[in-house]
Amino acid sequence: MSYGTDNPAPDSVEVGKFLPQPPGVVWHAITDPPMLERWLMKPVGFDAAVGTGFVFAVPTAPTGEIACEVLKSGRNQRLTYSWVDLRAKHPARWILDWALYPQGCGTRIILKHSGFDTNDRKQMMARNALERGWRTALTRLDETLDQTASRG
Repeated sequence: MSYGTDNPAPDSVEVGKFLPQPPGVVWHAITDPPMLERWLMKPVGFDAAVGTGFVFAVPTAPTGEIACEVLKSGRNQRLTYSWVDLRAKHPARWILDWALYPQGCGTRIILKHSGFDTNDRKQMMARNALERGWRTALTRLDETLDQTASRG
């Protein structure tokens, strides 16, 4: 089974991580608004149903917004949504795809953030920054799941 590529296309970021929790627990963490707020950002109007439009409130001063729409949703398997940073002078429409693969007693999560314009220097700078940011986000997800498990 393939869990993503070692060399993704230059117009995308692909990061993955093994999490010791089963796919249902990880799915909850990427689709439950209070959980999302703990490790990523506060979603406003989020629901994992295809066609749902929602906004992530970016904790900056002033607060920014990332407009999203759920494009695909397969419980405990895959969640795909569009991503438009409304703070940008010329907002680009990117796609985020979260894939969950059962692995032993846990889950391999792969995030692919795609749609970067390789001819646009600013988008490529954003791509590089987001690659670092998504690695950090997956670490926060792991820590949040650990904290939740230790409380329950």
